[in-house]
Amino acid sequence: MVDIKRIQEDSYDLLTVVGEVDASSSIELDNAINEAIESGNKSFLVDCSHLEYISSAGLGVFMSYIEEFKKRDISLVIYGLNEKVSNVFEILGLDQLLSIRKSKDEARAAL
Repeated sequence: MVDIKRIQEDSYDLLTVVGEVDASSSIELDNAINEAIESGNKSFLVDCSHLEYISSAGLGVFMSYIEEFKKRDISLVIYGLNEKVSNVFEILGLDQLLSIRKSKDEARAAL
């Protein structure tokens, strides 16, 4: 089960992901990212400090938007991954394709 909240902060949208993103809940992540993109904002932070687990379906959601971000000149920075989740991103090479930072301050600086 996942809970995703989106709020406007300063010049960016903040998506906070809480819980687990698996095959059944990845659609919620997909919808949240899509709504954020369609809002017209060009800068997003994704707070994953309360993300306990992400499946390949959840990772696939992020992967599916990589080209869209480039095409629309959108900056997205993920931060707060716990060690287990971070390792999954690294094993699949997503840390090379997505901007990932340890803290919110580092993530904001990377925008």
